[in-house]
Amino acid sequence: MYKGFYNLTSGMLTQQRNLNVVSNNLVNISTAGFKEERYTASTFDEVLFNRVGNKRKDYTGIGNISYIRATSEIYTNYDQGIPEPTGIPLDFAIEGDGFFAVQTENNGTIYTRAGSFSLDDDGYLCFPGHGRVLGRDSQPIRLSTDKIEADNWGQIYTETGVLVGQLGVFTFEDNGALEHEDEGIFTGENATLVERPTIHWKYLERSNVDMVRQMTEMLTCQRALQSAAQAAKIYDQLMTKATTDVGRL
Repeated sequence: MYKGFYNLTSGMLTQQRNLNVVSNNLVNISTAGFKEERYTASTFDEVLFNRVGNKRKDYTGIGNISYIRATSEIYTNYDQGIPEPTGIPLDFAIEGDGFFAVQTENNGTIYTRAGSFSLDDDGYLCFPGHGRVLGRDSQPIRLSTDKIEADNWGQIYTETGVLVGQLGVFTFEDNGALEHEDEGIFTGENATLVERPTIHWKYLERSNVDMVRQMTEMLTCQRALQSAAQAAKIYDQLMTKATTDVGRL
């Protein structure tokens, strides 16, 4: 009877974690360049099999019964979002793979698909609240004005046609190794410059979150969580009755 508590508890924890991921996706559905996350879980015995062994992958069987589920991984869906025209001169959207690079205040580098840029007090192109946008030479781009023109390669010109900079677009060998932060921001190492990127001026890439699928997932998780909680109450009543009755005998 006590085994049921393991199953129900793991079920509630799994559904709660899944709800957290789904909720974050829904909150960021209007965030430019945001990439949908997906939660996966595995049974506890599978986790143990994965962790027991040596470099030769010689695993020792430890049984097939599983009482709980554990977090396996949260995957990020890097599919292209729909480019949406905004008419704003400092908005840019990447078509295809790649990220804009932003230099933070502590000289670190973060990456994003959200091209909703602005100008800081010194006239540099910046990602508001995070830092200055880097060009192909990995240096900040100074515009001084938002009266600009841009082509599909990310080259930015003044109204008189003078080239003032070119947006850098960077890729990674394995996007799965990137760390997904809030607001569609990623961190990672060993970025590679894209030689011929396609960048749409006065566009923003919409989030790739499928609202209908996320709402369906949320309802499914909520009902599963409620069902597990109700069953746990029944188990608690049965065990209380069993212990009191056995005690009387």
